[in-house]
Amino acid sequence: MDPRSSAHDLHRCELCETAIVQSYCDVCHVNLCKPCIGEHISDGYQKHAIVPFLERRSTLIYPKCRTHEHNKCKLLCKNCANSFICSSCTASEQHIGHTFVEVSHAYKTQKEIVMKDTEELENSISPMYEKTASDLENQLDNLDGGYEKITKTISKQGKQWHREIDIVINRMKTEISEIKVKHRDILQKHLDEIKLIQTLTKETFLTLRELEKSTEVSPVIEYSSKIIEYRQLPPKVQVKLPTLIPKPIDRNKLYTLVGEITSLSTATEEVSPLNQPNTSVRELLDEPELVATVQTAHTRLRNVTFLGKDTIWTSGESNDIKCFNINGSLLQNIKTNSGEWPIDLAVDSNGNLMYLDVSTNTVNKVNNGQTEELIRFQGWRPKQLCVTSNDDRLVTLYSDDRSQSKVVRYSGSTEKQTIQFDDKGKSLYSGNSNTKHIAENRNHDICVADWAVGAVVVVNQDGELRWRYNGHPSVAKNKVFKPWGITTDSQSRILTAEYYSHCIHILDQNGQFLRYIDNCDLEYPTGLCVDNNDNLFVCELYKGIVKEIKYYIDGHQCL
Repeated sequence: MDPRSSAHDLHRCELCETAIVQSYCDVCHVNLCKPCIGEHISDGYQKHAIVPFLERRSTLIYPKCRTHEHNKCKLLCKNCANSFICSSCTASEQHIGHTFVEVSHAYKTQKEIVMKDTEELENSISPMYEKTASDLENQLDNLDGGYEKITKTISKQGKQWHREIDIVINRMKTEISEIKVKHRDILQKHLDEIKLIQTLTKETFLTLRELEKSTEVSPVIEYSSKIIEYRQLPPKVQVKLPTLIPKPIDRNKLYTLVGEITSLSTATEEVSPLNQPNTSVRELLDEPELVATVQTAHTRLRNVTFLGKDTIWTSGESNDIKCFNINGSLLQNIKTNSGEWPIDLAVDSNGNLMYLDVSTNTVNKVNNGQTEELIRFQGWRPKQLCVTSNDDRLVTLYSDDRSQSKVVRYSGSTEKQTIQFDDKGKSLYSGNSNTKHIAENRNHDICVADWAVGAVVVVNQDGELRWRYNGHPSVAKNKVFKPWGITTDSQSRILTAEYYSHCIHILDQNGQFLRYIDNCDLEYPTGLCVDNNDNLFVCELYKGIVKEIKYYIDGHQCL
C-alpha cells in the first residue's frame, strides 16, 4: 500500500510520507506538510512557491529573462513578435516606444482557447468522426449481404437458361467478385483516412488536456489551434452497389442478354464544417420578399459583407467603412488609413474586417480598431477578395499595364495558388481593371463575376475551368449582361447582380439558370452577400441602401 495514502485516500506529504498534506509547492508540484516546508525550501525560498493545498496549481510559472537572468518575464512585447521580456527590459533601448502586454492576460486568453478547443474536440468533432467511422464499418459489415443478394439474383436468372450458359454465369459472378473487392477497397481506404484523422484528433485532445492542467506559460502561449482544420471532415463516400439488368434470353448473345452489371458507382458528399448552419435542401420562393432596408448614407454604395449576429459591414466611394444592424442603426464607423475608399470588403473566420486598398496596393485587417497590413502586391493591383471556408484569402488582381488578370489564393500573407489560364493556355479572365467580384462555393468552386466580358467564370479548387455563364435569354431582360456582385449560399447556389437589368440571377452549382429576383424594386445592384440563413443583402449603387431579401421558402430569421 502506498504510504502516502490511507484507506480513505487522504493526501500525504511527499517528503515524510506520513503526515497529512497541508501545503503544496506550485513550482515543484510536491505535496507538503507544514514541518517539511522548511526542508523543501532549504535550497532557496525564491525557487519555490508554497500555497495552501486547496489552492495548488494556481501560481503561474513565468519563464526566466534571457537578458536579466534573475528576473521573471511577466510581459510580452507586441512589437517584437510577442517575445517574453521582464520589467528591466522595458527600459532598454531595444524596447523604447514598444507596446507591452501582461503575460497573465495573454495566458488567460490562450487558456480560454485551449478549453474551448478541448470542449469542441471532445463534444463535437470527435463524435462526428466516430459516427462517420461507424457508418463506414456498418457498410463494410453489410457489404457481403448486399452482394449476396446480387449473386442470388444472377443465379435465379441463370436457372432459366440451359446448361450451356453456365460459363457465362460464372464469368459474371467473377466480375461481381472483382467489383466487390474494389468496393471494399474504396470503403476501407476512406475508413483508414477517417481513423487516421481520429488518431490525430485524439493526440491533439490529449495535448489540450495537458495544456488545460499545465501552468507552464510557454507551451500555452505557443499553442496553435488546429480546430479549423479538424472541423472540415473529408468528403463522405457513397458507393452504390452494382445491379443486374435482366434481358430476354438469346443463345447467340448469352452474356449480354443474361443481364448487365452496372459499374461501381462512387460519389462523394461534402461534409460541412461543424459550426455551419443546417444545409438541408430548400425550395425557392415563387416571389422573393423584401424583408428590410438599411439606409447607409454612403456615396455610391458598392460593398456589403455579413459580420454575424445582426450586423453587416458596408462601404462606398469614401474612406468610411460602416457597420449597421438590421434595424439600420450605425454601430461603428472605421476610416481607411490611406484616406481612399476601399475597393472591397470581407470578414475572416475570427470576425475581423478586411478591406482592399488599391491606392496602397494592400489587403488590410482591422482588429479591435487597429488596422494592420496583411498583404502588399508588387506589379499587380487588387480588385476584389473573399475569405474561403478554410480561412484562405482569394484575391482578383490585374497587372499594372491592365493587360492581364488572375486569381491568387493566400494563406495569411503567403501565396499558395495562382489561377490565370485554362488548359489551352487561354486567359480565364478579361485583362483589365474592371470589377471582378469573387466568391467560393460550398463545393470549393471559385466563382468570378467578370464585368467586362459579361460572364460568370467558375473553376474548381484546382483552378480548372468548369463552366461560364453569359446570362439568360429573356424577353424581359434584353440589356447587355453585366454581372457585378457575386455570392453563394448553403445550397451551393450562386447569386450574381445584373447591374443594367436591375435584378439578381440565381444559378445552381453547375451553371444552370434557376430564376431571377426582379420584384423588389432593385436599382443598379452592386455588392451582394448572404447571412447564415440564406437571406440576401443587396447594395444599390446610387440610393446608398442595402436591401435584405428572403428568397427561400423556409421561415425568415434576421441575420
